[in-house]
Amino acid sequence: MAADAAALHPILVANQARLGPWIPARVADPVPVPQLAERLAGFAAEFSSDREWRYAILGRADLTLLGELDVFPRGPHGRVPFAEADRVEFGYWVRAEATGQGYVVEAARAMLEVVRAEPRFHHVEIHCDPGNPPSARVAEKLGFRHAVTRRDNFIDAAGRHRDTMIWVWPPNAAPIAPGAAGP
Repeated sequence: MAADAAALHPILVANQARLGPWIPARVADPVPVPQLAERLAGFAAEFSSDREWRYAILGRADLTLLGELDVFPRGPHGRVPFAEADRVEFGYWVRAEATGQGYVVEAARAMLEVVRAEPRFHHVEIHCDPGNPPSARVAEKLGFRHAVTRRDNFIDAAGRHRDTMIWVWPPNAAPIAPGAAGP
């Protein structure tokens, strides 16, 4: 929600160098609070239009904002509106001091239960850079299977060519064809 911009801003500032290589700038760049409020309003509109869902990861004791878990509807060739999706992709991040404490695994495990209730979704994907071992460990802890690593499949905001590991759940999901379901 746009009202969360003031709480989110210092987290993005403090974690910019850590998140920047892995999280798209449209999510991770710590823009001024009024612009961040606009960004969050845009995310809320995407949520309402069933294009992508972003959920806060909060601390149990005090509801401190720790990060987010994202759910993106996908089809065979990339992100699509919910009505056209046959799978979903999970994205996630947490602030530095919450890393390694199981928050992302717990949030993603709960979301897997929600996704399992939708029969049209035949699998869930996690896309991560091979240079981001903590993200891959989340996929492993959740029981995802590494399906494929796409080589040089996109260019990041800094102009670098990047690879993408694609993990699938359930582990016995059909293999992903090379080149399908891009970033």
